[in-house]
Amino acid sequence: MDSLKVSSLYCFTELDSINHKRELVLRSCLDFNIRGLIILAEEGINGTISGERNNVDLVVEKLKKVINCYDINLKEVITDKNPFGRMKVKIKREIVTFGIKGLSVSDESGEYVEPNEWNEIMHDKNVVTLDTRNYYEVAIGSFKGAINPNTKNFADFPDWWRKNSKKYKGKSIAMFCTGGIRCEKSTKFLLKEGVRKVYHLKGGILNYLQKYKGSKSQWEGECFVFDQRVSLGPNLEQGSCSLCFACRHPLRPNDLTHQYYEEGVSCHNCFKNTDQERKNSFRERQKQIKLFDQKGEKHLKYF
Repeated sequence: MDSLKVSSLYCFTELDSINHKRELVLRSCLDFNIRGLIILAEEGINGTISGERNNVDLVVEKLKKVINCYDINLKEVITDKNPFGRMKVKIKREIVTFGIKGLSVSDESGEYVEPNEWNEIMHDKNVVTLDTRNYYEVAIGSFKGAINPNTKNFADFPDWWRKNSKKYKGKSIAMFCTGGIRCEKSTKFLLKEGVRKVYHLKGGILNYLQKYKGSKSQWEGECFVFDQRVSLGPNLEQGSCSLCFACRHPLRPNDLTHQYYEEGVSCHNCFKNTDQERKNSFRERQKQIKLFDQKGEKHLKYF
């Protein structure tokens, strides 16, 4: 088999006839044996797909035509293992849930900063750097000195900002996330909240890890991704983290030695949050997964 490609993409653009577009997108992906997850909403498209390199390229071009958006944000990496078990195309209210009304596709967003300029922005004493990701993502890696809002999900960020904004009055704000899509909304939100200068790491952490070639990287740890790869390191190489399939939190290698860790059943993050009946259900599922693995078959346990 040819090398596989993983393509993460998003585009904010006004879409209509979404049900019809969903059918076109899904059919294109299935026709070319593409796996992954794509989300469609009135505000655009967001997703990650994988498959044979040429097939992924063909599907990306088809997607551009379907949504009539050719300036799509695209990040690609070559791999030898497909990180998805199946293909899903979902319709949602937002392509990334933020929950703030009044943000428009046409609203001004933050000033894009390329990876090779990001370190300089972060070191500016008049700039505060914010990590917009969820707390469990930040736990395995972030930029040195970045502020962690410790949010459970992205929709919690607006409340966090409104409670803490006075601490950063008069400062410029530099924001980053995994691939850039969350910052498309959070930077617009901060500008509407009155922040005069807002920066946005173009392409997010993944773009930085792939393109920053200096010897003084400001990134520490690994970057969580929402697929079977779990985490990525420099040059987007496979990271060392695994996933707790009970709570979906990333686990570092030393977490696997914790007394509360049981493969497929629990980890230190969720052990006390599930009763014995639930744990037994997870154990049964784990048995089924192992049986499939022994047979050389794929169990649809992932995303």
